[in-house]
Amino acid sequence: MIYTVTLNPSIDYIVEVEDFRLGDLNRMKRDLKLPGGKGINVSRVLNQLGIQNKAIGFLGGFTGRYIEEWLHEESISSDFVFVADDTRINIKLKAGHETEINGTGPAIREAEADALVQKLAMLSADDIVILSGSAPPSLGGDFYDKLISVCKQSKAEFVIDTTGTALKEALAHKPLLVKPNHHELAELFGVTINSREEIITYGRKLLEAGAKHVLVSMAGEGALFITGNEVYHANAPKGNVKNSVGAGDSMIAGFVGTLSLTGDLLEAFRAGVASGSATAFSDDLAEREHIEHLRPLIQISQL
Repeated sequence: MIYTVTLNPSIDYIVEVEDFRLGDLNRMKRDLKLPGGKGINVSRVLNQLGIQNKAIGFLGGFTGRYIEEWLHEESISSDFVFVADDTRINIKLKAGHETEINGTGPAIREAEADALVQKLAMLSADDIVILSGSAPPSLGGDFYDKLISVCKQSKAEFVIDTTGTALKEALAHKPLLVKPNHHELAELFGVTINSREEIITYGRKLLEAGAKHVLVSMAGEGALFITGNEVYHANAPKGNVKNSVGAGDSMIAGFVGTLSLTGDLLEAFRAGVASGSATAFSDDLAEREHIEHLRPLIQISQL
């Protein structure tokens, strides 16, 4: 079973305004409300691929119920801890450029945090846990460490998709996969990256620190897959980019889901790039038909 963990979900309220004027009355051209949170995105794309998974994390209030109902309508299995405070709302304002205003998230009480840890206590060595996104500030800086410890005790594999200190500290525990984009990779090491060779150099440092596999997305330049002593490149298929939100989560879903089914790393890489691209070309997350259309267009070459 694949479990996705979203510690700070959201409703993503997407608003399009043709001619935005700060300090004035603006009329929406279009608006859209979607369940948000990186782990939830992964679950939704895994579901499109027909791969069984369960979404867990924290939900609260009317916003949390909205997300739960949406997942239920998509027939996605979930087992969230319900908390006293409301799940946050993130605003994505599209007016030429895209501006994001993200909520802080609910205060998580100690008993609520412990309840989530207990939900992972029944893991087995056949399970994969995908830990995605930021944590509400009330959880402190070591909550991912607690969840990783539970995974290690049960010998379950885990994937970590976050940034900064939480990612660095997770590497020593040998995550199955880490997936920074090239900007996040540079920020992680405090450097400026100007070439594919430099991306490979710093991607290898993630392997040296403990990661089993590294995916680095490079927008229109495709993606790199670094594993063992080998490096592979996948092209980015052509299409009209509509959506930057969730493409990385979709790549993780395609990779981990396909790897869990086939054990084939390169087919997992291909499915990951196809899934991420399909989301980039969509208003919402990728749908299976679009992923399968793009999959044969992904060309992989060893560098």
